[in-house]
Amino acid sequence: MGTAFLLIEIFILMKKNIVIVFDLGNVLLPFDYSIIIKKLDKIEKGLGNKFARLYEDNYEIHRNFESGKIKKSEFLETMLDWTSHKLTKEQFGLLFSSIFKLNQDVALLLPKLKKNYKLFLLSNTNIIHHEYGWKDYSFLKYFDKLVLSYKVGSNKPEKKIYRAVEKISKQPSSGHLFIDDVKEYVDAAKNLGWDGIQFKNYIQLVRDLKRRAIIF
Repeated sequence: MGTAFLLIEIFILMKKNIVIVFDLGNVLLPFDYSIIIKKLDKIEKGLGNKFARLYEDNYEIHRNFESGKIKKSEFLETMLDWTSHKLTKEQFGLLFSSIFKLNQDVALLLPKLKKNYKLFLLSNTNIIHHEYGWKDYSFLKYFDKLVLSYKVGSNKPEKKIYRAVEKISKQPSSGHLFIDDVKEYVDAAKNLGWDGIQFKNYIQLVRDLKRRAIIF
């Protein structure tokens, strides 16, 4: 009987060494870019659709901004051109970052998980969304480290951004559990030896965490 309890204790200790890595967008903070289109159309009819078309056709600008390859000033100049200079830089920053809302259920998991695990945030994001959109959310206090694409110089699913997490956590690849809504990003983590959960909804996430004995 004593051996069984010892094995349970060892199992729990091993589990506690896992770093749980959360994505931000559409996991903790669902977002909706159509909000931008609607707000721009209120400023000038058709402006929202014009902006959306240009943004989609030049999506590499978005990716390069998220990876820090484009400076904030350069990005804003382009965005103001695309919105026909109907907004100031400050106004655009606020509008561009008005897309987020809180997933309260997932956020409430963080303090429970924090009791036993290190928590990291791993996000493809940019400095404008960080500054104007989500830096003041109270759930951020539960994270030991924020690993942000624009600071690291790499986007998911690139290997570099996952290795940046490992460098900070000082845990082996197998010591990380990644939660992200994008299957491609979860698969990239798994290919590096991480465990991964593709987030679909709160109920499914809890079920997958229980299956791993992360929560009971």
